[in-house]
This record gives sequence, structure tokens and C-alpha cells, in this order.
Amino acid sequence: MIFMWQGHPIWVIALTAYLIFILIYSFLRLMFTNRRTFSLFLAAMMFMGVSAFFYFMVIPKEMEQLKEILVYVNVIAVPIAVTIVIAPDIRTKYDTGWSLEANKVSGIRASSEQTKEHIIDAAIELSNRKIGAIITMENHNTLDQFAEKAILINGKVTKELLLNIFTPLTPLHDGAVIIRGDEIVCAAAYFTLSRNDTFDKTMGSRHRAALGISEISDSLTIVVSEETGDISIAVASMLIKLNSREKLLDYLNLYIK
Repeated sequence: MIFMWQGHPIWVIALTAYLIFILIYSFLRLMFTNRRTFSLFLAAMMFMGVSAFFYFMVIPKEMEQLKEILVYVNVIAVPIAVTIVIAPDIRTKYDTGWSLEANKVSGIRASSEQTKEHIIDAAIELSNRKIGAIITMENHNTLDQFAEKAILINGKVTKELLLNIFTPLTPLHDGAVIIRGDEIVCAAAYFTLSRNDTFDKTMGSRHRAALGISEISDSLTIVVSEETGDISIAVASMLIKLNSREKLLDYLNLYIK
């Protein structure tokens, strides 16, 4: 016996509801775990809100054609445009979603105090020697899509290993180190550069790469300038200069659990 509701089999209704739930959940997860897509989502919502205001409050009833154009833009054009812009992020989620590591909750392996001390010691020595470096600490969002294209290390974090990696003219000194918990996952990782034009135009590629990864993940990146030796951190789409050991440790404790 097949149970029916308003002429439709119950199993069809349940399956449809489940698929809709999965689509909505996936969409919201993408929106709220990627700052770039979240900003785009907010912009689209604001545009639709303004359009609704004009549709109901400003445009007179006689101008039906203009209202139809406004509906077309909001119902068809805006969703298509948003989908095209976030397509690379959707592909990244799809590519990593099937791997075992990607399905784990990153950040479950917290960085120990000793690991943070090793990282800070290495950053300060690199700064004193004016050796450029970019050290990214993974938080909850996995960075496997970047690690897979880099040189895998899977070694314990130590000051000596970090100094050796960033020694000039060695095979691994270019690119970023990705750290997960107490382990250096890889070296020579390359991130997408930030396109944010509000920052200094003379900013180097290391700093733009650090900003770029902070815009699409909740990671924290330490950058050492090769020209000045200054230490900066990139987190939550912000770039902050921190040459104080105490402040650097405070930020690591605040953002990396």
C-alpha cells in the first residue's frame, strides 16, 4: 500500500524535501564559510531589497514594462551572475568534498603552545635576517586544495625546519608553508593573490597571497617581508603589522585553537 498526500506518494515528497534541504544547506555553507561569496551574497540581497522597494513604492503602476524588466533582472539575471562569479568556489568545494581529509573538520587537531612558540621563534629570526616567508596556519576550513599542488612534508613543526624551508635559493623557499595542528603539511604552496585595491599598491606578492587566503578561509598567515624584515599577519581579510612577540602570540591564541 502506497501512502498518498494530496495525490502524491509520501516517498516522493520526502525525497524532494530532502534534496531541497541538501541544496539549501550546501548553498548556505558555501555562503558562510567563504568571505568572498558571503560578501557577494549580501550585495545580491541588498540589490534585491532596493529593487523591491522601487517595484512597490517608486515605480508607478502604469510602467508595467519597467516592472517586468526589474523582475527579470532579479529573478534570472542576478542569480545567473552570482552563480558565474562563485563557480570557482563551488568547484573547489566539489573537488575537495569527496576526499577523506576534506570531510574531516579542520582545526580538530589544535596547535600546541610549543608549536606556536616554534612558529614565532622562526618568524622573528627570519625577520632579523630579512628572509621572506609566508606561514599559514589552518583553522576550521581545510586547505587541502592548495596542499595537494605543493610539496608534501608531513613533519612536526620546529623552528629549525621552518628556517631550513625558507633559506634563500633552496627548492622550497618560494611559496607558503601550511601548518595543521602541530604538523607542517606542505611547503611551496601557492595561493590566489588578493584583488583588494584598498591596500598599498606596492604590496608584494607574499602579502597579497596571504590576504588572498584570508579572504576565502579562516586561516591565519604570518608574512615576513624580505625587504624590511617586518612581520605581518593576514586574518579575516585584514593585514596587520606585528613586530611584537607578545602581540603575535596573542593573535595566534585568539584565532588558532
